[in-house]
Amino acid sequence: MSIDQAGAIRDGEELDLDLLGPWMSQNLPHLQGRPEVTQYAGGASNWTYRLKYDNDDLILRRPPMGTKAKGAHDMGREYRLQQALQPVFSYVPTMHAYCEDPTVIGDEFYVMERLNGIIPRKNLPRDVSLSPDEVRTLCTNVLDTLMALHKVDHVAAGLDTLAAGAGYTQRQIVGWSKRYRDARTWNVPRGEGIMRWLEANLPETERLCLTHNDFRFDNVVLDPSDPTRVIGVLDWELATIGDPLMDLGNTLAYWVEAGDDRLARATRRQPTTLPGMLTRDEVIAYYCDAMDLRPESFTFYQVYGLFRLSGIVQQIYARYYKGQTKNPEYKRFWVFVHYLHHRCRKLIRKAG
Repeated sequence: MSIDQAGAIRDGEELDLDLLGPWMSQNLPHLQGRPEVTQYAGGASNWTYRLKYDNDDLILRRPPMGTKAKGAHDMGREYRLQQALQPVFSYVPTMHAYCEDPTVIGDEFYVMERLNGIIPRKNLPRDVSLSPDEVRTLCTNVLDTLMALHKVDHVAAGLDTLAAGAGYTQRQIVGWSKRYRDARTWNVPRGEGIMRWLEANLPETERLCLTHNDFRFDNVVLDPSDPTRVIGVLDWELATIGDPLMDLGNTLAYWVEAGDDRLARATRRQPTTLPGMLTRDEVIAYYCDAMDLRPESFTFYQVYGLFRLSGIVQQIYARYYKGQTKNPEYKRFWVFVHYLHHRCRKLIRKAG
């Protein structure tokens, strides 16, 4: 069974083991030997490395180089959140150590357990073959994991101070509008009409729970012996106390269906086109039925998810545009921003 593997380190993103090694030895004294270091290609925000020692297998996460949005890429927050969450949400990897000293590798970072499993990226591994019924089981298991997170008692877990709470919806619209404007380059749309629509259509009801805010197939880890079963959830950078329907809207922004247009299919990063996968409308129905939620309309949450994703994509593209990262994958991200705004406008027109 294909276990997810890291690969070659991208140019300019190397780790200095002469500086990192002593810190690792001091904070994790059980480690033996000099690690084999590789880098994960998945993810377009924080940089993630595998450190394979003689007697342990670890993950190191650090922020990217270059200008960062205020509050983004906070490794200490992500580390502490997972530490607090793991006792009540078993899908979180074990945290090992956190470093706030930028002189070690150039920025803060943390080290955690490496989960040995399958990460369902654009396509499932070649040796993983699932029937349509098994694909549906995988799909509903992933959604059930998101719902399990939304049901966590964040107050009992000591995570009630993670964010401000009430007023989350409006803060998100204001915040992502500002981040988009700040990161905008000449070759992407202004987006002002979408931002005005979101501000004018804030839902009257706001629900609060623990939200992941980047919950996708390629942020879950599957059991190698049963690829329909989730054993881990990764990338907690954006987790907060927020609205669960907005969290689902974020998930749906990445959800490409088999019947979507060619540009959507070209941007697909998870296996949501497989026979047996739920459509976006079916996902909404499945989630709302299971959580006993009856929103008057889901359009706001879908438009929000797509616009927010355009902000994330544009922030990444802006770093590439300014030469702060050399990852060639980001070269045409500006095209994706145009497409996401097209999707937003289409949903708004349909809603009348």
